[in-house]
Formats: sequence, structure tokens, C-alpha cells
Amino acid sequence: MLAIAVCDDDIRQCCKIAEKIRELLEEMKTPVRVRQFHSGRELLAAAEKFDMIFLDIMMHPPDGMKTAQTLRERDSDAILIFISSSRKYVFDAYDVEAFQYLLKPVEEEKLKKVLQKAVRKTEKHSREFILVNRERQNRKLFLDDIYYFEICGRTIEAHGSEGIFTYYGQIGVLEENLREKGFFRCHKSFLVNLKYADVYNRQEVILENGEKIMIARRRYEAFGKAILDYMRKH
Repeated sequence: MLAIAVCDDDIRQCCKIAEKIRELLEEMKTPVRVRQFHSGRELLAAAEKFDMIFLDIMMHPPDGMKTAQTLRERDSDAILIFISSSRKYVFDAYDVEAFQYLLKPVEEEKLKKVLQKAVRKTEKHSREFILVNRERQNRKLFLDDIYYFEICGRTIEAHGSEGIFTYYGQIGVLEENLREKGFFRCHKSFLVNLKYADVYNRQEVILENGEKIMIARRRYEAFGKAILDYMRKH
């Protein structure tokens, strides 16, 4: 079930948008729970984790942009959809990785298209994982948490947000298993998560956390194509 938050200090607008989201998702046969908040502070104080957050920008302090910045600082990966009566904050929205920017009054058809796209994104990235074995124990490795895999002899090191996890495996088999899941083998020793690629050149890709991963000369063109394909789909 999707968990969605709607935050707007105009109570009537908040109710109206929340109700319309429920109606549209019911039509799409997508189970949903929608909670309403009437200030950024109220939203930030909520203990619940949300899949999507519809956020008005022009609210009493903290405004929607400040609220979004705090959410991102807390490592929230929720889909952020801004709602505003002004276009002036469109470019600021990129700084907090906003998914969409909707203008008030929100058109139903536009809202429906945004919801369809957002639902597809949540389904596609719904905590996919692989099972690996170490010391006779199976462990889930969530793909969204992995920056890259590195082969070291007979072992594979999974470098991620929780550190490095080492297990026995073959990177060729892993590469095959992760096809179409946003990973690319840019070097014989590295399988990188394209989600975290920040900039790249012919020698290396620099990840968002600052780590540098080598790109094999013969894989550079394919890597560039993979990056473009990934950006188009996400």
C-alpha cells in the first residue's frame, strides 16, 4: 500500500487535493493511505515514512522548499511533488530532486498523469534485492543501497550506504542478474549503480559520494549510452 502525504496550509486545498489523489488511485486500483498536514513542521514531526509527498511551496515558515531540504537531509527518498500558484520556484525544485512541479489550480488530467508516472517509479524501485550467502547465512542486499560491486579474487565486495559487505561470488553471474536493474559493468572489476553516477569522463566515473570508479576504454561508449538510457527512464 502506498503512503502519501499532502502538505498545504490552506486546509480546503489540502482536503481537495488529498481527496482527488484517493479517487484517481482507486480508479487505478492502487491501494493507498493519504495523510494531510497543514504545515511543514507538522509533516517533519510525523514518524511515518511516505512514498510520495505533495508539498505546497508558499506556506508559513518553514515553507515548502525548506521542508523539502530538511526531508532530503534526513535521507528521505520519497517522491517529492511540489504544488504552487507560482512558477518562480521551478528551478529551485531541482536542488531537492523534485519529481514534478504542479501549478495551482491543479488540473485533474495532469494530476492523473503525474500519479501514474510516480506509481510506476515506486513499483520499479520497490526495494529490489538480491540474496547472497556468507558463512552459511543468506542475506538480503537491497540494490538501492549499493553504490557499486567490486570483484577481488574469488570474492565480491558490495560497497553501499552501510559500508562494505564481502561474499563469495562471480561478477559475471552478478552482472547477468542485474541486467535492466540500473547497474553497468564499466570495468572488468566494477559493476556500478548508475543511480549514483554524478560525472564521468573517458577514464572514470565519479559517484555522488565522491568515490572514483575506473572505466575501461573499450566500455566507455557503452557506458555513455547506458547513462543516457537510464536518465530517460528515470
